[in-house]
Amino acid sequence: MTIELVPLAVANVGLAAPTIIPNGPFGARVIVEVSSWEMEGERIRAKLKGAAAADWATVTPDGTILSIDVRATVETDDGAAIFIEYCGRSDASEGFGSRPNFIAPRFESGDERYAWLNRIQAVGRGIVSPDLTSIEYELFELR
Repeated sequence: MTIELVPLAVANVGLAAPTIIPNGPFGARVIVEVSSWEMEGERIRAKLKGAAAADWATVTPDGTILSIDVRATVETDDGAAIFIEYCGRSDASEGFGSRPNFIAPRFESGDERYAWLNRIQAVGRGIVSPDLTSIEYELFELR
């Protein structure tokens, strides 16, 4: 059995300056607000809706593993609201943004036109910009 990666979209995500809470029980908590979100693919085009979007990441006490925990709401170009949540990991041993982020997004929509998103599992690979102000994800549907 082979897993098929079906292109879903490219997402360009703007990032605000992080708020860091050091020395927590799981390491440092790094809260990064999402300032913008533009996602485009053959089956979906969407932008950030509202301001309640952020990554509530943690970095292990030794600083080597970044655990990603993002929630955001987007609105499609034809007016549908979609909630996106994803977790993932990145090797932070050489600093934040030095290695790709790997994520597993899930989607929720009550709009009939996007009900197919409720049934898929997606994966993605993200590259953080050198100035740490944005990340570009390639997103794929797993089949």
